[in-house]
This record gives sequence, structure tokens and C-alpha cells, in this order.
Amino acid sequence: MSAFMTPEQIAQRTSRAVDAAVQAGRGLGLTVTDPQVLHDVFSVVVHLAPSPVVARVLTVVPQQADLDGLAGRQRAELDMVRWLADRGTPVIPPSPLVPAEPVRYDGFAMTFWQFVEEAKDSEPDYVANAGLVPGLHAGMRDYPGELSFLSAADPRFIEDGIAALEQRPDLIDPADLDRMRREWRVLEPVARSRALFEETFPGIGVQPVHGDSPVANIFHAVDGDRYADFEMVTLGPVEWDVALVGPECEAAYNREARRRGMRTLNSDVLAFANAVGMLVAFASLALAPQLPMLADAMRELPEQWRSMPFAGGLPA
Repeated sequence: MSAFMTPEQIAQRTSRAVDAAVQAGRGLGLTVTDPQVLHDVFSVVVHLAPSPVVARVLTVVPQQADLDGLAGRQRAELDMVRWLADRGTPVIPPSPLVPAEPVRYDGFAMTFWQFVEEAKDSEPDYVANAGLVPGLHAGMRDYPGELSFLSAADPRFIEDGIAALEQRPDLIDPADLDRMRREWRVLEPVARSRALFEETFPGIGVQPVHGDSPVANIFHAVDGDRYADFEMVTLGPVEWDVALVGPECEAAYNREARRRGMRTLNSDVLAFANAVGMLVAFASLALAPQLPMLADAMRELPEQWRSMPFAGGLPA
């Protein structure tokens, strides 16, 4: 059983990630004399000051992850965000000072973005954020690049998470782990196959979507709100982007969708997205040894899950 990283070990990991970003940035011709960590959870986000460039360095990743796979996702993110920026969608664009490509350094995978000043006195308003998501979906709809169906659901991540949690009774109740296994047997075929998804939910189209709860990934900049963190960009139903956000946020999404003449959320598809999203959340508990705060952050998750219909109501 893997021990939880200590605060000292996490600080050392952060220091290594910052050093890797600094050295990689200098190797790309950037002047970096005063690096400043802006965020440190799943990734270390560091402003390579005085250059107007931010490096996002992946630090908390599944043990089975490989750098090639991570680079593929990073490349898809960079391509999507650059495309959106070129069309005027408010995003944090890749830095124009370096090639828009993933970079590897000292075992870390990283990407480089334009520095945008945050509005420090702004508190997140998730209901308001949810009302911004239809605009993002409208902007993403015509993206011409190739995306996999529901790659953000990441079946391997869920399956590896279940396997890892079998050895971690300190992180999950055995009854909840059993439900994970049983739900995944029902949900997996639909989550893996676009054809089966469309057969199960006729008339529900798929399109490029953010993939990682854009309601929680809107950056409040001094010059206005911007969509951010497209690391899980994928092809799927729009419901995937509002999974597990709650009724108020769902209502805010629907109000703006109606105003734009877009379809509103389908309750059956939303129940499916909520069910798969919950399994992804539980599987992420396997990362708690690398990020101990996860265990506390998800302490109330089981109670919420137990009140939800089994497998989103899909027939077993």
C-alpha cells in the first residue's frame, strides 16, 4: 500500500517541476529570472517571469500513464485552444513566443501559455459560469480536428482506479467499490462506443466538448472571463460538460441554451454523464497518495452517489 506523500515530498516535487519549466523555457529562448507558482494541484502552473509565459507542468498522473499518451492529449488541447482563439472565443491561448507543442524535460510533460492577469478579488460563481458554457459549445461545434469519443471518460483510468482501490480500504468502502464494478459493467459499453451511445440515446448528437467541467474551469481575468484548461477535450454530448454540477447550474445552462436557440439538456443523457462522471471521480481517489487533499475533498462523495440511480438508470 503506497504511503501518502508528505508536505515535504510535495514541496520537493513542486520545486523539481518549477526547475524543469524554467530550464525548458530557457531552452526555448525565454528570459526567466523570477518564476512564480500560480497554482499547484494536479499540475504546477508557473509564470516564467519576466516573460509573459505560463508553463503548466503535469505532476499528478496515474502510474500507468506514459509521456506519449500525455503528449497526445496536450497536443489536442493546444490545437483546440489555438483554433478557438483564432475565432475570437475568449480563451487563454498558447504562448506565441514558443512553438505550440508539448515539451518534455526531466521526466515532466508541460505546455506553455500566454500569461493573463487574474482578477484576484473575484470569487467563483458557478451558476454564472454554467450560463457561459453554451457559448463555449457553440464556439467548439465546428472544430475540424479529430477527437475520440468520450476520451475524457477514460475507461482505462476507471479500470485501473478500481484495481488500485481494491488495495485501499482506507480510501473507499468495500460496498462502494462493489457498486463501482457493477456500474462500470453497465456503463462501459456505452461510454466506449459512439455507435452504441447513439443507439441508446437516439437523436442526441455529439460534438467537441471541453471534457473537464468547464463550469469550474473559467478563468476570471482582469479583462473578462476566459475558458481554460482543455486537457480533456473530447467528442461527446454537451451533457458531459455539466455532469455533477447540480440543478441550479443545469438551469443556468438551459436558460442560455434556449436564448441561443440550442437544445437544452436531456435528462437521460445527463443521468448517464453523472453516473460515468461519478466513477471517474471515485477512480481519481487512487491518486490520493500523490495528492492527499483528494481524500478530504471527496469525503462527502459517497453519500451523494448513494442517492443517485444505479448506472444512471441504464438497464443492467
